[in-house]
Amino acid sequence: MARANTQGAAFRFEIVATTAFLTLVDLFAAQAILPALTQAYRASPAAMSFAVNASTIGMAAGGLGVAIFGQRIDRRIGIFMSLGLLCIPTLALSTLPPLPLFTLLRIVQGVCMSSAFALTLAYLGERLDGRNAAVAFAAYITGNVASNLIGRLLSAGVADHLGLSANFEVFAALNIAGALLVYCTVPSTPRKMDAAPTMTGGRLLAHWRDPRQVAGFAIGFCILFAFIGTFTFVNFVLARPPLGFTMMQIGTSYFVFLPAIFTTPLAGNAARRFGTRPAMWAGLSVALLGLPLLLAETAHAVQAGMVLVAAGTFFVQAIATGYVSRVAESDRGGASGIYLASYFLGGMTGSIVLGQLFDRIGWSACVMGIGGALLAACVLTRLLRPIAPPPIFTATT
Repeated sequence: MARANTQGAAFRFEIVATTAFLTLVDLFAAQAILPALTQAYRASPAAMSFAVNASTIGMAAGGLGVAIFGQRIDRRIGIFMSLGLLCIPTLALSTLPPLPLFTLLRIVQGVCMSSAFALTLAYLGERLDGRNAAVAFAAYITGNVASNLIGRLLSAGVADHLGLSANFEVFAALNIAGALLVYCTVPSTPRKMDAAPTMTGGRLLAHWRDPRQVAGFAIGFCILFAFIGTFTFVNFVLARPPLGFTMMQIGTSYFVFLPAIFTTPLAGNAARRFGTRPAMWAGLSVALLGLPLLLAETAHAVQAGMVLVAAGTFFVQAIATGYVSRVAESDRGGASGIYLASYFLGGMTGSIVLGQLFDRIGWSACVMGIGGALLAACVLTRLLRPIAPPPIFTATT
């Protein structure tokens, strides 16, 4: 019986992680081909980075949409439809449209990805008890880490060998695969109709009145601000002298995410064993230690810095995602939606602010901005409060 439960938990971990991978594989994959896109569109690094990272605007909008209307959406149908529709803007990007339309399509991609992401988090929070949910959230963030690594590798490889258009066609096929996986593995859930329009404002404000949740939302903002700043603009550092990486070399440099695939699943257990705040501070400290290495002039040092920033930020993201969902006493879909909106708004803000620093002052100023966001997250972590131990019972079916 114990072996069967272990196998069932392992299978559930794999399904959740794979779903996350296929949900978010488009999100940052194009960052690996930013130098090539910048050349193809003859745009500045800041302008092209804004277009590629415009998906985070859609992610924030999708998160807010789920926060407002999530109570009315069947989880299975919502996730399936979001991933099925995602292939449409992805395929349209293969035509390499004008930059304003490229930006708009990336926003639409973000809305589809975020809707699927937030609904999946709500589904996990509603269907699993506290212990199993923590593991499931870690599995979901692990899939997110894998999508960051494999998505970038795949994007760089396909674009290098088959061209930029083929890159987006391959990712459209992955979008369809994600929709099919959800259709086959996610059970239906009862449709909730208890969120009347007149109650929406009060329901959402309730989340903002809880200082624990507000701190979690703000930490999410800071984390993606720092992550976007690092892994968007480091591509230009790798491509230019003295490093001079080719597009494929830039893609393979994202093996720096590999350690995070193994450390992120430990986040839930670390938070339970040592406490949420100590675990978060540990992750943030790791990320901060990587920043000086990003300023080095050797490839090994820069990549070591990327390893530390990736491992630390993903670790903290896994803890914060689970914390916000579990600390919400009701309407976990709304809490997850607001968290995602804050998280991706931080990413878009980081892209704009740090892009201007990179263009106008340079990489050193950009790294200082990243450090400021991580230090702000350290301060905000003090506002978190322990969560009462969850009751011990099995996952609902």
